[in-house]
Amino acid sequence: MRSPVKYHCDLPCGVYDPLQARIEAESVLAIMKKYNDSTDEVFKRRALIIKEQRAHLAKEHLWTLWSDYFKPEHLKIYPQLHDLFWKATKACSKTKASVDPKDGEELLNLIDQISVVFKKTKK
Repeated sequence: MRSPVKYHCDLPCGVYDPLQARIEAESVLAIMKKYNDSTDEVFKRRALIIKEQRAHLAKEHLWTLWSDYFKPEHLKIYPQLHDLFWKATKACSKTKASVDPKDGEELLNLIDQISVVFKKTKK
């Protein structure tokens, strides 16, 4: 009789970290600041395109953490997880439509809150 193999996702690589989402969110915030400091319309158009791409990548990294890494047992211990991920992915969408650095800072704050829980689950 074989023993069942247990792992937390479809591929047992074990490589997950909210840092991936944070790096993309840091890019979003930096682009927002550069956008607001620029008077070059071509630069500003390019900045918007890249900012939206980075915001979407941050959202994808968050979705992967939520759907592949975190499990029901984590939610029992950290019931705020669902709300944190909901707010963070909504913040990703908000930064796509915004050039206000406050929105980028809010996204980073939410990712940092997720990171705190993530680090606790890694112990």
